[in-house]
Amino acid sequence: MFYTDRQVEVLEFLRDFRQQRSVSPTLEEMAQHFRVSKVTIHGHLNQLEGKKAILRVPHQARAIEILDPDYRSDGRTAEEGSVTVEILGSIAAGEPIEAKLVEKIDLGDLMPMGRDHYALRVKGDSMIDDGIHDGDLVIVENRTDARDGELVVAIVEDEEATLKKLFREVHDGRRMIRLQPANSSYQPRFFDEVEVRGVVVGVVRKYPAWKA
Repeated sequence: MFYTDRQVEVLEFLRDFRQQRSVSPTLEEMAQHFRVSKVTIHGHLNQLEGKKAILRVPHQARAIEILDPDYRSDGRTAEEGSVTVEILGSIAAGEPIEAKLVEKIDLGDLMPMGRDHYALRVKGDSMIDDGIHDGDLVIVENRTDARDGELVVAIVEDEEATLKKLFREVHDGRRMIRLQPANSSYQPRFFDEVEVRGVVVGVVRKYPAWKA
């Protein structure tokens, strides 16, 4: 892949920053390092993402993953078959999601290659009847659309994030979206619209307990 001199510098900075701090830099930190505006940095990142050199999770801070094996900080290449995803925080019914990098896990063959994924730690029991327990990790495919019945990460009112099954329905001639829990103790919630930030494709159990 051909990169401009500045794109190489950005990739090297991302690699070195992650090696030193185990997280990605913010736009502000990158702008200060290169002595340019955040808009300029945003443009460079867009170009690198278009070249499949990096992956960014929308609306998440410190969530830049280097895809180009020549610039990965862990020394692994795509051919080695290792899949590493970032745990970006926790998700629960009725609680806000905190967008920060918490840790990283290597999932091997757990999920398909060639797709964008991230992980969230579940806090709460609203999906327990579907086998998703407090402290589990859900593996989320990063996409903005979902089919009826899929388990989604949804952003609703006041930037609240929730993990529920999504259904599109019509009530009294009005199109609504139902977010359905899998626990009889919780009631479904109805919204005119929600923002889908991913679809759950896997659950990881028996992982070290979440530390609040």
